[in-house]
Amino acid sequence: MSLRVVITAAGAGIGRATAEHFASTGARVSVCDIDPSAVADVGDIEGIVASVADVSDTASVDRFMSESIEALGGIDVLVNNAGIAGPGGVLEDLDPDDVTRTLDVDVTSMFRTSRHAIPVMKQQGSGAIVNIASTAGLFGFPYRSPYAAAKWAVIGLTKTMAMELGEFGIRVNAVCPGSVEGSRMDHVINLEAVATGRTGDEIRAGFERQVSLRTFVDATDVAHTIVFLASPAASKITGQAIPVDGHTESMRT
Repeated sequence: MSLRVVITAAGAGIGRATAEHFASTGARVSVCDIDPSAVADVGDIEGIVASVADVSDTASVDRFMSESIEALGGIDVLVNNAGIAGPGGVLEDLDPDDVTRTLDVDVTSMFRTSRHAIPVMKQQGSGAIVNIASTAGLFGFPYRSPYAAAKWAVIGLTKTMAMELGEFGIRVNAVCPGSVEGSRMDHVINLEAVATGRTGDEIRAGFERQVSLRTFVDATDVAHTIVFLASPAASKITGQAIPVDGHTESMRT
């Protein structure tokens, strides 16, 4: 039987690369994204069904998860990928509403989706949940305090879920990407450039210098790790925060 996989925010980047990789293995994949055009695009890929959903809205998530589980006839894998970069700047200048939204999208959304997946996985006695954290969840991250707080929370949530769900045969892990090539990272670089008064090129060079491999990560690198964690080859891996980052030495660019 092919895997039944649900992925949030899969219209682009890591989410899309993961959906494509699962589909290439024969999995049946249901994804959502807040961008209707991205949903239409990814939904054209064989093996993937895509829906518009806002992970910060409980009713929207309830609808997406219920429809996905019904269409797939269950759920074997949940990938909580949705997240936003949040505001950049020194803490005292940040808007509390921006902080709240970052935590809502990056952390609370995982509660919204997981509460649908867990009962089904418990009933079948198996399942894998992969939460997307970040290397910012392993280090302090100057000028990005809401994002760092959210990603530390994701790792704490992951370890707690693993402890709660292990006896039911459900594994829960976090993947911690480093700097991933793409428009989102370009946005992050711009945020830090504005916050520090440096150029984008200087910020990018700083991100490259802070990892041992001196390079950014590709979304497919992260996707391969997620698919591995959902596979039988990872049957004894749970409660872990696994970096895919070229070995981050510091988050101070």
